[in-house]
Amino acid sequence: MPERMIRLRIRRQDRPGECSYWQEFDVPCQPQLNVITCLQHIAELRTAADGRKVTPVAWDCNCLEEVCGACSMLINGRVRQACTALVDKLLADKPDAIVLEPMTKFPVVRDLIVDRTRMFEDLKRVKAWNPVDGYYDLGHPPVVLPEQQEIGYPLSRCMSCGCCVEACPQVNERSGFIGAAAINQVALHNTHPTSKAIAPERLEVLMQPGGLSACGNAQNCYKVCPKEIPLTESIARTGRSVTLYAFRKFFDK
Repeated sequence: MPERMIRLRIRRQDRPGECSYWQEFDVPCQPQLNVITCLQHIAELRTAADGRKVTPVAWDCNCLEEVCGACSMLINGRVRQACTALVDKLLADKPDAIVLEPMTKFPVVRDLIVDRTRMFEDLKRVKAWNPVDGYYDLGHPPVVLPEQQEIGYPLSRCMSCGCCVEACPQVNERSGFIGAAAINQVALHNTHPTSKAIAPERLEVLMQPGGLSACGNAQNCYKVCPKEIPLTESIARTGRSVTLYAFRKFFDK
């Protein structure tokens, strides 16, 4: 009995700025197979479904357990992590083939690898970190109350995968919208006892063009987030903070 094969249809691109093209590959079916394993098999054989020898498909990955966020791509038209995309479930929805494409909101480097610099620069703009003036002993840190921990921990699960940016209709070539990932980091750090010291600087960034007012409330970000971060709550909470800050700034003149 012939071995059952899985057909993968992959959108490829050899270099930044070049035209993309499609190639199909066959992978032997195995139990509990994920997309990364399929790509590893393709890289090993370097043979397309029509028998031609081709260059290996390029993709990005690291942890293989949905922690690093590196393997984000479009799988059957939906942005998600390739390491947790199980083939059995994908074929149940689309039995003829699994379609892999690079994310569309970031420049393609090669094949399924994209350059997420835009998102990382936005995280730098909002200073998504706890500021410190040195690494000497600063004494006892401020106490984080259990209520604050319950709010902050889900927000801290962000792995900068870019899924929320990819799914957001407001992020496009005509918009400078900063995206849900950066806004979520503002919500996280502005409530931290140490990090909130520079909260006004972060809110100032969100008051600029492409900031929080550019959000169209599509809520796609929440639907595709692999860590199930309450992004819509983060955006709403940060929106209230921006409004209050703007009022205080106006009346303090």
